[in-house]
Amino acid sequence: MNARINRTEHRPLALAAGGAVLALLIAAAPASAQSRDPAYAAARASGQVGEKADGYLGFPTAPSAEVRHMAEDINIKRKAVYAEKAQAASATVEEYAFTSGCLAIARTAPGEKYQGPDGSWLTRGAGAPQRDSRCP
Repeated sequence: MNARINRTEHRPLALAAGGAVLALLIAAAPASAQSRDPAYAAARASGQVGEKADGYLGFPTAPSAEVRHMAEDINIKRKAVYAEKAQAASATVEEYAFTSGCLAIARTAPGEKYQGPDGSWLTRGAGAPQRDSRCP
């Protein structure tokens, strides 16, 4: 029981560390990483896919079969990364995915879709996106 309590007490620290690691990975990733898949870049730019607070891609409108398959493939890959990173940060996959979702929403570009704190789909304007109050 004490191990569980200690883990819970250190969870905010683990999430902060995980967020810092994720931020470093994002900063180290080439800016053109998204452009390697033109279909993904086009789907984001046209608002067919958007970032959700849970760390995964979602669909602001009904997607084509191709867009759905592409986003589901990306989400599977994201979940695998989240699972690995969560274990290293002593966090749950859901906690790590949420932190990642917060960061992904913050990185959206003007005109891209993202899910607001109330679950509605929003279009990023010139200002900062609306994010969940629990976001780091």
